[in-house]
Amino acid sequence: MNRILQDKLRKWKLSCSRKPLLVRGARQVGKTWLMRKFGEAEYTNFAYINFEGNPRMKELFSYDYDITRIIRGLEIESGEKINAEKTLIVFDEVQEVPSALSSLKYFYEQTPEHHIIAAGSLLGVALHQHCSFPVGKVSFMDLYPLSFQEFINAVADENLIQLYESRDWTMINTFRRKFIELLKQYYYVGGMPEAVNCLRTGGDLKEVRAVQQQILSAYEQDFSKYAPYEIVPRIRMLWNSLPAQLCRENKKFVYGKVKPGARARDYELAMTWLIDCGLVHKVTRISRPELPLKAFEDARAFKLFLSDVGLLGAMTALDVKTLLEGNLLFAGFKGAITEQYFFQQLASQEDIQIHYWSYDKGMAEVDFVLQCDSRIIPIEVKAEFNLQSKSLSSYRQRFDPEISIKSSMTDYNQNDGIINLPLYNLHDIRSIVADKR
Repeated sequence: MNRILQDKLRKWKLSCSRKPLLVRGARQVGKTWLMRKFGEAEYTNFAYINFEGNPRMKELFSYDYDITRIIRGLEIESGEKINAEKTLIVFDEVQEVPSALSSLKYFYEQTPEHHIIAAGSLLGVALHQHCSFPVGKVSFMDLYPLSFQEFINAVADENLIQLYESRDWTMINTFRRKFIELLKQYYYVGGMPEAVNCLRTGGDLKEVRAVQQQILSAYEQDFSKYAPYEIVPRIRMLWNSLPAQLCRENKKFVYGKVKPGARARDYELAMTWLIDCGLVHKVTRISRPELPLKAFEDARAFKLFLSDVGLLGAMTALDVKTLLEGNLLFAGFKGAITEQYFFQQLASQEDIQIHYWSYDKGMAEVDFVLQCDSRIIPIEVKAEFNLQSKSLSSYRQRFDPEISIKSSMTDYNQNDGIINLPLYNLHDIRSIVADKR
């Protein structure tokens, strides 16, 4: 499998202003694989250090930040000779040794010629535990589960991959059925690398679901292992409420759905912990679509999405026949699956701020509102071929946006400032919008 961020890593390597790089992302989204793959492909050798359960590395970084001494220790630990220009140094699960995270400042200031990538599944949690963070001395890169584009690259033939990326809408419309079938597979499999690899190497969907359940079990174990003891029950309750939250027609997060009578202050720490781990993502309501969108956030109103659409299906034990063949009983949940999928594709694209808008009286809600550079783009998402959108019409009447997007299974077309964008081809919304200038 290839990941789109491999190209970004190459640019990082060649940058004259390169800093140590921190790769953030939830557990099992492929951070270790990505760093190893990059090291093997782009460097003479790479020195891989895993800090999890490694007392030697805790001791190595506990004395001082003498980089010469630390490099010597890293060579012994990894068994690799470290050449500043030819070796990639990889710190995996770096949050386990906070002083190693702090050392990145001194690597940057004293030996910027070294190429260092650090990653950790719980970096967000570590950074909120009074860790001495090297502010301004590192760069960041966020890794998410495979996008639909990456999924196609992993499981489809070369001709279909090239067509998907071509933006030749006439040809894409002609072969829509192939893309729709792949999209339905993706709804079930999702983008967790182990689940995708299971499918591409001959595993059936039952085996894929077993992989997803193992991932969910590992997340549950992390709650008990890493979260403060007193908030673990609340983390579990909030986590388990997410499918029901997303299934509501109005997907605004409601604390009362976690537990009757629950209040925000009871679950704020639990929610923050899940967000910091990358397991949950918050999309906040805006009161008005004006630049910058962040200035018009309503912090009291938000939606919560999971990191992966396949895991959402696994949490609900969604049957593959129900999803792939269609079922009237599935109709109510289809919108939740589709909106989760759409969010996941947006999150994997760089430099897009994601919000949603609703009318104060609750009579209209636009699923997503994006800030792309200096443009604000409202987006309405439909699970099937329905192009009717009263909420988007209400938004357009009130705010008169230059461009709006409707996304469904309908073919690509554009008319009167509205782009109908098929759900099965969302890989480059920024470029699509830029073309309409």
